[in-house]
Amino acid sequence: MSGTTTAGATGAADVPRQGPRRPVRAGGPRGAAGGANRWTVLVVLCASLLLVAVDATVLHVAVPAVSGALRPGAVELLWIVDAYPLVCASLLILFGSLGDRVGRRRVLLAGYAVFGAASGLAAYADSPGVLIAARALLGVGGAMIMPATLSILRQVFPDRRERALAIGVWSAVAAVGAAVGPLIGGLLLEHFWWGSVFLVNIPLMLVSIPVGRWLLPESTGDRDGPWDVVGALVAAAGLGALILGVKQSGGGVLGPGTVGPVLLGVALLALFVRRQRRRRHPLVDCATLARPAFGMAVACIVLTVLALVGLALIAAQYLQLVLGLTPLETGLRLLPLSLAAIAAGLAGSRLLRRLGPRTMVTSGFLVTAAAVLLLTGAGGQDRPVLLLGGFVLLGLGLETTLFGSYESMLSEAPARHAGGAAAIGETAYQLGAGLGIAVLGTVMNAVYAPGVRGAAGVPQEAAAGAAGSLGEAYRIAGQLGGPAGEALRTAARESFVHGLHVSLLVSAGLLVLGALAALRLPRTAESPVTGGEQEHGGERAAGRGERAPAGNAGTAGSVRHGGAPAGGPRVRPAGTARAGRADGSVLAGGARHR
Repeated sequence: MSGTTTAGATGAADVPRQGPRRPVRAGGPRGAAGGANRWTVLVVLCASLLLVAVDATVLHVAVPAVSGALRPGAVELLWIVDAYPLVCASLLILFGSLGDRVGRRRVLLAGYAVFGAASGLAAYADSPGVLIAARALLGVGGAMIMPATLSILRQVFPDRRERALAIGVWSAVAAVGAAVGPLIGGLLLEHFWWGSVFLVNIPLMLVSIPVGRWLLPESTGDRDGPWDVVGALVAAAGLGALILGVKQSGGGVLGPGTVGPVLLGVALLALFVRRQRRRRHPLVDCATLARPAFGMAVACIVLTVLALVGLALIAAQYLQLVLGLTPLETGLRLLPLSLAAIAAGLAGSRLLRRLGPRTMVTSGFLVTAAAVLLLTGAGGQDRPVLLLGGFVLLGLGLETTLFGSYESMLSEAPARHAGGAAAIGETAYQLGAGLGIAVLGTVMNAVYAPGVRGAAGVPQEAAAGAAGSLGEAYRIAGQLGGPAGEALRTAARESFVHGLHVSLLVSAGLLVLGALAALRLPRTAESPVTGGEQEHGGERAAGRGERAPAGNAGTAGSVRHGGAPAGGPRVRPAGTARAGRADGSVLAGGARHR
């Protein structure tokens, strides 16, 4: 705390003014730093997030319809759902760092175009392979959009208190997207074919491109030195191979096709880290990653999403295929979860100030684990009150955990590496999503398939075909008819419920592990002096425990700014001052956690 307050009122007198700085360029009539305009920027960024959030959940209620129309196998069905987070997670670091170099708004607008084109391809896919490819292209667009929104938010809200409020609104909009997605999907499936769930992205994209071009500020980060293209490609290949190996295990078979990609991914990621540590201008500042608050916040994001994203998919299938609800009724049943998440997101800034990151994230994990255990009471019969209570607790706990984790991560990241930091956070989210669906999908298949294969009175060939998915089992049971068909339907239904219970218990264990990990987060969150406290060149050195050398342009006692004038946007509310020592070095780090 002393590092940001000791300069106090004298800081401005002690620190000489610097040379010209590169401003934030805005597409609209006012700059991003201009008072109320930053809240307009937040609205546009939230609309961008809504585009991605809707697509992430709109497919959940359409999975049974997709299974019936395209008849994918068990692994193909996982790929249809998981191709998006796999590709998105692989490319986030690449596009996040590219946005720091060429402009975050430019990358964001290009992401809109890719996302819209991929949505059209997915809507009219006529085979599982085409749909998987379209979902992969959607992942490319999502990788361009997601880090850009967070990095621009980090730039236009330099004050931590305002940024916490902005993150609360941002995360609440994500919950709105999660709520609207199943509802839109359900409404469309009531009247149109399954491909219509992807068409909703196109009008959103058509609106977002011109509005974003006019209102969003253009900004860049640390542009010193060449962009490490090789490093970005190594990171993409490593993340892709790692998640690919985990996904291959979704078929329940361990072999060279599963272990090989995992080992390759780990090796490539180790090579990437080694390369970044040696480079003068890395894509990812390893000193930032080494900070306990940053690294632990990223780990909490992975654990939260890993435990829960797979359950969202399983829950949608449970409501439709086991309880027999329509897609619209399924969306309405899942709505309380998203509404609770919205409430938690809007209250997140106040909770963070009152509880601090450690207590807030740990409590979120424990509430979520309690919700998951409560949902193990769901079975073959509809229990709406239990489901309502479980979904509400799930939304509250999930959003509380993610809010505290994201806020801690962004506050620890240097402003000049905002794109890279945002990419790491979104990579953690997408990595958790991919691993969650793969791990919990594997657990579900491991429990479900043996129960179906052992169904009494069912021909062996029919039982083997029904072991792929519950939707396929219902289709085969309908073809069999008579006692054999009814026996297969009953066995598949009971096996699915059993698999759901086991998956819930595994998720609860992961959430308790997350609560233990969150105990290493900072106890309190302290507000920085505001604005650009991490923009100066000495920040990177300070991140490694070194002190920034004094002097700049031959002027004794000045603050050294390695990035000026090309070090990225400088956003500072009026009336704030840099904290400086008498010898001119910077009390680096801005916000410090205790």
